[in-house]
Amino acid sequence: METTSTGMSEDGIPQRVEAALRAVLPRSVRLRIHHDHLTLNGVAIEFKWVREGTLGQVRELLTHRRNRPGIVVSRRISPGAREALSAAGVGWVDENGAAEIVFGSLIVARSGRPEGRRKKALNWTPSVLAVSEALLCGVTPTVTASAEATGLSTGACTAALGTLTELRLLTSEARRGRSSARTIVDTGILLDAYATAAAAKARPVSLQVGATWRDMVFGLSETGRRWEKAGVAWAATGAVAASVIAPHLTSVTTADVYVDAETIATLEYIAAEAGLRPIEGGRVTLLPFPTVTTKLFAEEKEGLHVAPWPRVYADLRTTGVRGEEAAEHLREVVRGR
Repeated sequence: METTSTGMSEDGIPQRVEAALRAVLPRSVRLRIHHDHLTLNGVAIEFKWVREGTLGQVRELLTHRRNRPGIVVSRRISPGAREALSAAGVGWVDENGAAEIVFGSLIVARSGRPEGRRKKALNWTPSVLAVSEALLCGVTPTVTASAEATGLSTGACTAALGTLTELRLLTSEARRGRSSARTIVDTGILLDAYATAAAAKARPVSLQVGATWRDMVFGLSETGRRWEKAGVAWAATGAVAASVIAPHLTSVTTADVYVDAETIATLEYIAAEAGLRPIEGGRVTLLPFPTVTTKLFAEEKEGLHVAPWPRVYADLRTTGVRGEEAAEHLREVVRGR
């Protein structure tokens, strides 16, 4: 059993590292994997496995200049993480077949296989995502507290907490029952696992609508008041939400908004209630609430209803390098409070 750079134990890492490297290296290259390093054509190079390959994990790795690895290997290296590693002169490879390695006369640059639809996170049901969101927002990891916070049944919360324990994201005591205590192993690891699973869940339906507002926060706040009068729950996410929780991006010109809807027809009705017209390429995208927690834990900041910060973080991570940077800034600001 090996230990990942994020502090979690994970089986089969040397084998996965070897498989990922052999998939991108020329067959003529002699490769051997050891405990914490590998040899390429007889020359030792330290490698590091990072669980999710996010910009935050890579930045943490790069802060230790004396112990920087020569190659980073992960399930998937995000676009922001790739840029950071390349700028630092550290090679990288992921399990999608993408790689950038410069070693002597050996140069490997592979774009990898298109991800298309990401593999379904089978263990991460909507209930598991909802309970994880609640725990990241400070809810105690017990069945009673989770059920009270999310409105889910005790059975659903018991199953969700059990799944998180099986995934080694929570530890449990021997004592059983609705009030038996569990402990989060590492909040950062839980956040990364949750964000990855949230991104893997396909968005059911969405609707793009036109918006002429110059100030996205002000315009969306005004629109939100119309929804509130009509009894429609809503919460901004992504860049526009982060701009009021933890400002980072210099300008926000688009917005993703969760609303209380499940079908495209309901989304169109909700848009009409606020005087918004569907238009391809519109600056505002309406989406159904992904979990009960996203809806229940939304709060108002500067007149804007915003989704809970773990969901905002997860959504930002899927929007390119600038989004990843904003996500990591959000994470630092919230966890630094």
